[in-house]
Amino acid sequence: MDETTFQIVRILTLSFGAFALSIFLTPWWTNILYKYRLGKQIRTEGAPVFTALHKGKEGTPTMGGVIIWLTLLVLILALALAEKFLPGSFAAKFNFLSRAQTLLPLGVLMLSAVIGLGDDLLGVFRIGPKGGGLKMRHRLILYTAVAIVGALWFYYKLDWTVVKVPFLGIFDINGWYIPFAIFIIVATSFSVNESDGLDGLAGGLMLTAFAGYGLVAFFEARYDLAVFCAVIAGALLSFLWFNIHPARFFMGDTGAMPLGVTLAVIALLTNAALVLPLLAFVPMVESASVIIQVLSKKLRRGKKIFLSSPIHHHFQARGWPETKVTERFWIISSVMAALGIIVQLLGR
Repeated sequence: MDETTFQIVRILTLSFGAFALSIFLTPWWTNILYKYRLGKQIRTEGAPVFTALHKGKEGTPTMGGVIIWLTLLVLILALALAEKFLPGSFAAKFNFLSRAQTLLPLGVLMLSAVIGLGDDLLGVFRIGPKGGGLKMRHRLILYTAVAIVGALWFYYKLDWTVVKVPFLGIFDINGWYIPFAIFIIVATSFSVNESDGLDGLAGGLMLTAFAGYGLVAFFEARYDLAVFCAVIAGALLSFLWFNIHPARFFMGDTGAMPLGVTLAVIALLTNAALVLPLLAFVPMVESASVIIQVLSKKLRRGKKIFLSSPIHHHFQARGWPETKVTERFWIISSVMAALGIIVQLLGR
């Protein structure tokens, strides 16, 4: 078997393995969520349209994102241990933990997952401002700290200072790479979080994005990173199995935020950060709609552009069924991700 064929087999095998493991773990985690009534609280202050649309979902368990990162963690550690203690074994050949490619995304994923889990628990137990967990500024500080760690790792550990501009070339921006990376990571994490508002929406959008970056990593011969993306995609497929409308549980901040952080880091590692607005098109639009809405209210004396934001709530308020919004956003995401892959590959 040649190297390329083996890598394809490795990617597909571990993606299937992630799907199977996640399917196995989900009933166990779901039982915990329901047993201890770890349900989502729906905010009522200052969001009448949102409250009217989603009041019926109050009490649905949150923190379903644990399944995604737990699946990845179990697989990557098991295979790393196999290589350490059983070198030369079949399992050892499938190890995809490497300092150059997957250590950083794994680290920021777990760090931000713990932060998100804590935020979700604060919301469940109505601790914090208005019983809704951390304030936005506190979230921004914490995830900016994660982004700073990631940016410094790129600059000092990986000696990474270049940005690829499709069709124009690769440019060395030296120390400016640190603020550039921080911005990409923070913006992507909050954009993905904004898209986590309908049953299965964020899961489907992230499935498309990680599958897309998996392809980019494969064509860049970053095979461990491609496997990393494939494992997350496999876990997301399982997540969607249980969370198409009506969802059994929500992803929560412990899923959405770390997925956003990790996606941004992978975009930087593949030198494909500038096509991120295409591969994560819908989350970027979701985030932009929130910014536009806030600015409109401040500058136009309370007047709104959208009936509700993020923009998926606007379409709901206009009468679109939740499933229609979700599925159309999935389609848009798939089309734009394909365009992003084309731009990245042709622009090499």
